[in-house]
Formats: sequence, C-alpha cells, structure tokens
Amino acid sequence: MNTANKTPATARPSVRQSAVSEILDTMSYGPAPESPSAATAWLAGHSAGFDLFVNGAWVPAEGPRFASINPADSRELAQIAQASPTQVDAAVAAARAALPGWQALSGHQRAKFLYAIARELQKHARLFAVLETLDNGKPIRESRDIDIPLAIRHFYHHAGWAQLLATEYAGHEAVGVVGQIVPWNFPLLMLAWKLAPALACGNTVVFKPAESTSLTALLFAELAQRIGLPPGVLNIITGDGAVGQAIVAHAGVDKLAFTGSTEVGRAIREATAGSGKRLSLELGGKSPYIVFADADLDGAVEGLVDSIFFNQGQVCCAGSRLLVQESVQADLLARLRTRMAKIRVGDPLDKNTDMGAIVDAAQLARISGLVDGARGQGLTVWQSEAALPAAGCFYPPTLISDADPSAEVVQTEVFGPVLVAMSFRTPAEAVALANNTVYGLAASVWSESISLALEVAPQIQAGVVWVNSANRFDASCGFGGYRQSGFGREGGREGLREYLKPCTTAASVRLAPAAAPTATPTVVTPLAAASAAINRTAKLYVGGAQQRPDGGYTRAVVLGGREVGQVPEGNRKDIRNAVEAARKATGWAANSAHGRAQVLFYLAENLAARAQDFTDLLALDTDVSAEAARAEVEAGIERLFHHAAWADKYDGAVHQAPLHGIVTALNEPIGVIGLVCPDQAPLLALVSMLAPAVAMGNRVVLLPSRRNPLVATEFYQLLDTSDLPGG
Repeated sequence: MNTANKTPATARPSVRQSAVSEILDTMSYGPAPESPSAATAWLAGHSAGFDLFVNGAWVPAEGPRFASINPADSRELAQIAQASPTQVDAAVAAARAALPGWQALSGHQRAKFLYAIARELQKHARLFAVLETLDNGKPIRESRDIDIPLAIRHFYHHAGWAQLLATEYAGHEAVGVVGQIVPWNFPLLMLAWKLAPALACGNTVVFKPAESTSLTALLFAELAQRIGLPPGVLNIITGDGAVGQAIVAHAGVDKLAFTGSTEVGRAIREATAGSGKRLSLELGGKSPYIVFADADLDGAVEGLVDSIFFNQGQVCCAGSRLLVQESVQADLLARLRTRMAKIRVGDPLDKNTDMGAIVDAAQLARISGLVDGARGQGLTVWQSEAALPAAGCFYPPTLISDADPSAEVVQTEVFGPVLVAMSFRTPAEAVALANNTVYGLAASVWSESISLALEVAPQIQAGVVWVNSANRFDASCGFGGYRQSGFGREGGREGLREYLKPCTTAASVRLAPAAAPTATPTVVTPLAAASAAINRTAKLYVGGAQQRPDGGYTRAVVLGGREVGQVPEGNRKDIRNAVEAARKATGWAANSAHGRAQVLFYLAENLAARAQDFTDLLALDTDVSAEAARAEVEAGIERLFHHAAWADKYDGAVHQAPLHGIVTALNEPIGVIGLVCPDQAPLLALVSMLAPAVAMGNRVVLLPSRRNPLVATEFYQLLDTSDLPGG
C-alpha cells in the first residue's frame, strides 16, 4: 500500500480535536459585570449634592457645585461642593482647635481609632471599590484587589506605629496641622498613604481630594463620623485648584504633603519658600524598565504589562521607557505586541476588563496629542486593534519604537497607556539611558543574574528600584523620588518621620499614657456573663480544639478556702500532643507579618468585646478588686496591640558588605516555644508571653498560672474566634 502521501496517525487531528480547536478559536470572555447598585443607592441618598466635612460635621457649600463625571460613559454621578476661602479658613481653624486634644491621647488610644478605620474599610470594601471604579474609570479588579486592600493595610500598619510611637520615637511630637492634596489616579489609596501616618503621629489634617475624583474621600468622611473620630481631627474639603492654593498659602498650616504633577509641585515649593512650612512632594516620573538579554522574557513582558498598562498607565512610577538589550529586542517586542493584543479594554465594572477608561476628556486629549506628535515625527506607533467602547474616555495600549532619547514622547510624562521602547548594548549604556531624564521616581531591572541586577540598580538615579518586578508597594516600604520627582517619602519609617518633629520642650516628651480620650471608637460591648445553671467543663486547648486530658483528671481551683472552678490536669502525653500539634502548624511562620498582625489585632478586639467577662473572672479567680481586674484586662488589650504593631515592624536589615555586595539579614521565628506563666496577673502574664512569640511566627505550648488558671480556659475561646490557626 502506498503511504507516501498519508499523514501519520499521531499528526492527524481527529474529528473531536478539530471541533475543540474550532470552539476555542471562537470563544471569548462573556460579560461579568459587577453590580453598581449599592454605590448608586449611596449616590441617590446624596442627590442634593455633597457638602464639606469640617469639624466633624457636614457644612453646605457657599458657592456653586460642580459635577463628578463617570469617565466610562460621561454620565454625571454627583454634584460636589466648591469650598470657599472662608471655608478653608474654617477647616484649618477646626484642625488647629482639635490638635491639643488629639496630641494628648496616648499612642494606644490613637491606634484604636486607626484600627477602627481599617475595620470599617474592610466592612465596606466592595462599596468603596465600586464607587472608585465609577468615579475614576479604573477596572473593578484593580480597585477591588489592589487599591482598597492596600488602603486598609496602611491603616492597620499605622495603627501599629501609633501604638509604638512613644518608645520608638521618644522625644518627638506631631508636626501640627497638615494640609494634604492628592491626585485623581488613586483617590482612596492616596488618602490612606497620607492620612494614616499623619493621624498616627498626632497631627490633625485638612485634606483635599482631586476635583474629578472626590467621592471615595466623602464616603470615607462618613466612615470617620461612624467610628467617632473627634471633631476637627480630619477635615475634607473639595473643590478645584483654587482650594489647593488656599491650603498651600494658609498661615495656619504647619506642613504640606502633595502628590501630583511636577509643574504644580514646583509652584508649591516656590509658594512655601521661606514660610517655615514643612513640605513633602511626590511628583511625576518617566521610569525606565530595563530588560537584559538573560532575563525571563515572558516574565518581563507580564511585568511590563502590569507596569505601564495598570490603571491605564495613569501611574507616576509606570515603566513608560522600555530599555531592552539589543540582542533580544526584536524577540521581546514581538512577544509584547502579542500580549498587548490580548488586553481587554472596556467597561470598568466588567471583571474581565484589563484596562478601563482614562479619567477625563482633557487627559484623553493630552495622551492622543503626544502620540500623534510622535507619529508626526516619524516614530513607529503600534496600537492594539481591540475594539474600544463607543462612549467614554478610552484609549488603546500603545507601543512607540525607533525613538531618539531626546524625543518629546521619551522625555515627557504621558500619563497614559503609552510605552516607548529603545535599545542598549552594554550595562553602562543602559544606566546612561535610564538616567537621561529630569525625573527620578522609580525604575525596574530584569535579569536572571542577581549580581548584574545589584550592580546596575544602585547606579540608577531613582528613589525606588525594583528587581524582576514592578509597582511593588506596601505600607512598610518607603516610596518617593528625587530631582523633579520630588522629595520626602511615603510609607515605612521614612514616611512616618515626615509627620514628626523633635519636641520643642522637655514637657512635651511623654512616655506614659495620657488622659482618657474625649471620644472613643464605637464598640459593641456584650452583656457580662451571668451565672450559668449548666455545669461547664473546661478542657485543654490543643491543635485548635478543646481536648479532654489524657489522664482523665481535673483539679479544683481553690481561693481563700473556697473552690472557684475546676481545670483539667495535663500529663506528659498531653504535652507531647501539644508539641506535635505545634510542630505541624508550620503555616503560621509562613504567614505574612501583616497577616499575623491582623490576627493579634482581632484577638485584642475580641478581648475588648468580652472585657466585662474577663474582669468578673479575674476578680473571682484572683480575689482582686473589680478596678484592679479591669485594669489588668485593659493592659492585656494594649499589650496585644503593642505586639500586633511589632509583627510587621521587626523586618530585618540590609548591610552593604564590601566584598559581597549586599547582605540581607532576615529575621525568622525560633520555632516551637514552651512558656510557663507566673501566678501574678494571670491574664496579663499570659498575653505578655504569648503575644510576642506568635507575632514573630512562633508556635507556642503554654502552661498558664497554676494557682489562677481559669482565665486561660476563657482566653482560648477568644483564640477560636480570632482566626488563629490551630496548633
């Protein structure tokens, strides 16, 4: 039989395979819309227009309002108040009046407010995410999965700094009244970046959101009212650039924190020169994205998409200048164009959308003008052919190549989904091209050679350099630039210091807690436990569950000749079981420091909710007064806050060793720790020994006070409800 023209069986597709291929070729993502109903209902409740938030109350606008527009469909969302100069004066006066009382609170008391804010943001996270997407045009996946969680993270993290401030920054105090002005690209996240450290340090704030994206800041003001933030501590005033100018020029403002364009930042610096105001500026950027020949090219492409097309390219640190080694340039650009063609541009509320709408028509026109100018100069412009929605402010992913380093599109911040590509031959040329800019905000270096990456990174004149990644932000890490990208830092210890100054008098140095606050976060306190008719059986707590003792014995707890309760009597096998459970709980050490902090904060919250129960039990078990028992419970709550705060602050160090580049010193948990508590202050002793151990990722086998063990049997019920993993 002649088989010369037959296709081998292994290469010939079956009818079934052909059908599957045909289906796959025609498949596309179906719509997955996020419902805007909760956000539209909230907006409908403010159909008369939004007011200003001054001194803890809503103040009507004195002048005309202006419209907040949804950039995805050009429809009006709400009417926003335009603050007058006298209302700016009133906001600054309210902040000044609230300053002494807010500064007088202990760090723990301020920490409770910031913790309450974080919790409220979590409770309303989806509403904030949808509202941000409606107002800004960014995809719901980004607002839901990045912006809102990171904003929450900032308040948790800085609740910890408020708790630790008196010891870690002894001899320092708040700067005073702070004016904060933020842009439209990350409205709520920028609020959190600036507000959380300012409040943690004891400052009061006059905050101005961007004119076109004010809605989530106004929703945040309602949240601040709900948790009982003292009047005047936070004042939110809306309006155009004239409102920002009034804040900048106001003599009652001690510090200004601004994020926005380099042009406006330059004007602010000129306006404040000689005024004595402290100033931090986070301005524009034209960040280099350097890809060496040995890099993982697919990984570099994905990182590049996340860098320049994230938030429609409206990111100050976006990797807008691609510098790729000449030998892999053609390969990388081909892969990049293939990937860009798959980016879905469309309805921001669709969960399948990769790129949403540009913030407004003016910004869209600016982006189009710069790209048209590059095309007119003979540069190669490639744009995705993905269909754009007919209505709204949308722009396709754009790649410009064959550019000269002096071209306008190379030197100017486009602030849109536009990438400019150039090539280099040597690492020295890559560094020279990277530094050929007036900006200095961020950079990204891609190479499989860690020695090459660490050689190049320090030579790049940028405030932040990421290696094999991009746009990595966290509340624990400082971020900022220099040259025309501004100065000062946001986040971490560096950002915290922007809101502190040395104490002006010895009396200002306060290490002990201050008097009780004038207002406290709203807390639901359950009724104290009544005497139960049902006999309760206390057990051991092993592996996240209550366990009967192996020996089957219980021990009476006797105080003053009377039995006050019974507890199980553990033996050697019970200890072995506990150690085995602890050894298996390796996931706790692998949990992020932020995750461990949240568990300890939650544990403190649950202890506060049952404070009366523990007060009654301590008074019964230890024969102390009710006042002393309550004081021990309050001290236990504060101790949990203290170690929750340290969980994500004790984060190692980097040393510059002369022979080996850099040495990263990472802290790691000891492992399984055995703790034996003393009899004095049984609850506080238990918390004081347990909290630091678990905060650092250790697992614990704990023996409570032998004389007063009842409080431990109550405490492990809190562990069950505070997300602490078993073991």
